Amino acid sequence: MRAALHNLGCKVNAYEMDIMRQKLEEKGYTIVPFDSQADIYIVNTCTVTNIADQKSRQMLHQARKRNPAAVVVAVGCYVQTGTEQVLKDEGVDLVIGNNKKSRVTELIEEFLKEKEDREDSWVLEVHQAGGESQSEERRQTGEGFQSGKNCKTGKELKTMGGESLSDIGHIYEYEKMSLRRTSEHTRAYIKIQDGCNQFCSYCIIPYARGRVRSRHYEDILQEVQTLAAAGYQEIVLTGIHISSYGIDFEDEPWERGECVDRPQSDERHDYSGGGKLIDLLERLAKESGIRRIRLGSLEPRIITEQTARRLAAIPQLCPHFHLSLQSGCDETLRRMNRHYTTENYAESVACLREAFDHPAITTDVIVGFPRETEEEFSRTVDFLEEIALYEMHVFKYSVRKGTVAAAMKGQVADPVKARRSDVLLEMTARKSEEYRRSQIGRRAEILFEEKKAVNGREYWIGHTREYVKAAMESGENLSNVLLACEITGMLTEEIVECRSLGGKAGR
Repeated sequence: MRAALHNLGCKVNAYEMDIMRQKLEEKGYTIVPFDSQADIYIVNTCTVTNIADQKSRQMLHQARKRNPAAVVVAVGCYVQTGTEQVLKDEGVDLVIGNNKKSRVTELIEEFLKEKEDREDSWVLEVHQAGGESQSEERRQTGEGFQSGKNCKTGKELKTMGGESLSDIGHIYEYEKMSLRRTSEHTRAYIKIQDGCNQFCSYCIIPYARGRVRSRHYEDILQEVQTLAAAGYQEIVLTGIHISSYGIDFEDEPWERGECVDRPQSDERHDYSGGGKLIDLLERLAKESGIRRIRLGSLEPRIITEQTARRLAAIPQLCPHFHLSLQSGCDETLRRMNRHYTTENYAESVACLREAFDHPAITTDVIVGFPRETEEEFSRTVDFLEEIALYEMHVFKYSVRKGTVAAAMKGQVADPVKARRSDVLLEMTARKSEEYRRSQIGRRAEILFEEKKAVNGREYWIGHTREYVKAAMESGENLSNVLLACEITGMLTEEIVECRSLGGKAGR
């Protein structure tokens, strides 16, 4: 059978999409492009904004139009927050929550078998683990599943895995899954935890992903070792809130003998699990065989003098840190329910710059948050000018139904958001170019990824450890090659040019 997949949203969703693709291929499915004819369409949905919900619905309906006879499967975060709506959607056949993605092929095959066996059924039934059934739409089940037909369309709908219709997939254990290869050839994203306990006032994700659930050291280590042996040079540790990694473990990893080096300070009590995240990094660096390690978005509060020194002592760790800020105004941060101040953030940045040689530090900023005045925005601008980060991802605040911020008074008009966004986009373009120019004359280790035409000439394109995009002309095949280079100049505003120093670091 032919299966087509489409992913929406974050790197965690992308990792889980790779898992589903891998599971389907193992079962003999042929993967085809999403815009082609397929027997199975799987949409990995996103719900971070109202627009993301809308895009998720659009992709599900596009799949139905491409092949009205296909099985259309909705999985992921929109399924969690819009359960009632997606179950009533005439274009959707099978609904799978976030905690069942690793079972996608099994659930599809169960669905197909039951559909064949029950062509004439229309009563919604809940199958208990013991075999009994009841005709109630809302009934918490054990290990069974809920299935039935949509009365308007005759299409069968099914939610899997023993959850109520209003709470698909909210379980409290990490769902085990592991990749052997990814859609990329040089860099692999590794999911190390799921869920978030922060409850920022603008964010729906804790409701879509549940509470923090961490993946155990051994499972992560085995996956990274497998990918390193397959030729991957770099991994990026990702999750919904990776700074919370390990806070849900019942006992401390070093007490189980799983930590390479016991921390010198009392970091085991760090609110966010930052010490445990660094324990993981240290073990991966010593035991996995991977050449480069990157971190996803970090909570600023986990960066202290001690944690920065421990991070700097890990040779494979790339000096590229994404510390999410969201606003440079303390009053706005309080309304966002962010648990730090701009002073805390600046101290964390200073710790990284003290421990590392010219690290690349990036951030997220939201403009137009409810009740953000011109004075508050001006404070954000001043703070960001002073702290001079490498890059900023600028977002215009988007109302997300179901969050605290959506009900706040003082919603900012769209034209104001657009103007403020333009101010910060101009700043990040300027600061980013300044940082890239500061790299000229410096030695750099570059992981080359692809050949690409720039300004009418062919270059090999890759990234430095700081995640600066670099280009070099070469007649060799440099795909997935680590090379010692010198940055010689600017090829474009966004790409530096380099020359080889003759030391190939490996493929």
